[in-house]
Amino acid sequence: MSSTITATVDGTEVRWKDHKRYLWLLGLVVPLLPFGAARWVDYPPAAQVLWFMGPIWILVMIPLLDRIFGEDRTNPPDWAVPQLVDDRYYRWCTYLYLPLQYGSLVYACWVVANFDLTWWQAFGYALTVGTVGGVAINTAHELGHKQPRVERFLAKVALAQTGYGHFYVEHNRGHHNRVATPEDPASSRLGESFWAFLPRTVVGSARSAWGLEAKRLRGQGKRVWSLDNDVLTAWAFSVVLFGTLLAVFGPRILPFLVIQAVFGFSLLEVVNYLEHYGLLRQKDANGRYERCNPQHSWNSNHVASNVILYNLERHSDHHAHPTRRYQALRHFDESPQLPSGYGLMLGLAYVPPVWRAVMDKRVLAHYGGDVTLANIHPPKREKVLARYGRA
Repeated sequence: MSSTITATVDGTEVRWKDHKRYLWLLGLVVPLLPFGAARWVDYPPAAQVLWFMGPIWILVMIPLLDRIFGEDRTNPPDWAVPQLVDDRYYRWCTYLYLPLQYGSLVYACWVVANFDLTWWQAFGYALTVGTVGGVAINTAHELGHKQPRVERFLAKVALAQTGYGHFYVEHNRGHHNRVATPEDPASSRLGESFWAFLPRTVVGSARSAWGLEAKRLRGQGKRVWSLDNDVLTAWAFSVVLFGTLLAVFGPRILPFLVIQAVFGFSLLEVVNYLEHYGLLRQKDANGRYERCNPQHSWNSNHVASNVILYNLERHSDHHAHPTRRYQALRHFDESPQLPSGYGLMLGLAYVPPVWRAVMDKRVLAHYGGDVTLANIHPPKREKVLARYGRA
């Protein structure tokens, strides 16, 4: 299908072109990183840093590309959206991630099992492979919201590498209902560092997913411990995957598999951390939370990081329309904006003083100076109120 969409509106032929159509393929660069990193095994020490190609790609290359390509706040016109959504080219940009993802994982396990890597080479390589797994969670995020069963199945497959299959349940049925509230383990709070948020969200999300799935199954009169349990079946994918890789390549690769999985799901969680930091849905007179709206997600329109992450940074529209395909997600002027794309922002999140210096003032400005309207981390509440003042 052509990148130009043509339609007749009120008797007039109109055209619209997706100028980012072929840029969406940049997302497929990520699962190629382990192939490139391993080529440096016989090169001099100065080149060995490229075993860390995954973190370099995220923390250096993507922010640089964001700087070069800048922002794009334009939206596809409403009349073009149906044709844009029906164009299967965009779906294949996500489908193709999976064979590349698992091709690179198998190749990486072969490299670790057959080459005498130093500990830091193996560690850097695990972070690079974990980068692939982390971005695969975002691919699963795109696929898992869709109606076709094959796409939801592929979402579970994509999650297997990081052992984070419960995300399939928790994100769709938990996070989307509780987003920007204190009850949501995946919504970070003002004054909460990423390192405090990480264990809270990892444990809380797993517990929430299990509770949601158990409640669903009991309501249908089914057994919780059964193949009907989406959390168990998703975890089973990881058990089968890891078991197969260990059987083929030996126990030597076990530490490598664990490190890449932990780094992979930590990438998801640092993205969760920055998407709703400090934002809070207010309660009405009956104690019910207001409907989620564009003001409850931090957004960014930086081109490079958006095409690599399937427009994840247009997060407000995703929460408003979870089944809307990535190429049709829209920018909202009323959405709070991050100062840069996710690559740079997650790097800042790793350094809490820098993160607070950049983001706390933006949360305060978003609420017109009234910090009591923000989602404040309970252990830091008095300190935050003392610093920014009460309403």
